[in-house]
Amino acid sequence: MRILVINGPNLNLLGVREPEIYGTGDYNALIKYIEDVCREENVEVECYQSNHEGDIVDRIQQALGNKDGIVINPAAYTHTSIAIMDALKAVAIPAVEVHLTNVEKREDFRQISYAGMACVHTYMGLGFEGYKEAVLFLKRYLKD
Repeated sequence: MRILVINGPNLNLLGVREPEIYGTGDYNALIKYIEDVCREENVEVECYQSNHEGDIVDRIQQALGNKDGIVINPAAYTHTSIAIMDALKAVAIPAVEVHLTNVEKREDFRQISYAGMACVHTYMGLGFEGYKEAVLFLKRYLKD
């Protein structure tokens, strides 16, 4: 199984950005965690991060024919990007949405997830563990 993990804007600042909300683990620790999980699960993984919406759309499109699943944390683009939602729908690769925090318990503007509308499942509020759950979900989903 080959998956693409996409992280959106400001996730590269983990550990620095509002640690009281997002925790103290930095982005390198997140990538190591994801790679370790995937190695244990015999899953080939590619991790990608961008602060630019169009770059994320391009990367989703490039996954067509190359990846079996996508794990995506669109970050702020969750609530604004119809383009990311449309790209996920267009490639029709099973995708799982992940959020480090529980966005349902945050500001009103965070209550809509456009990307989530194109995903088969969502994990939120689990910190780094949400990525592990997303990988395990995709393994089960793709096996069935």
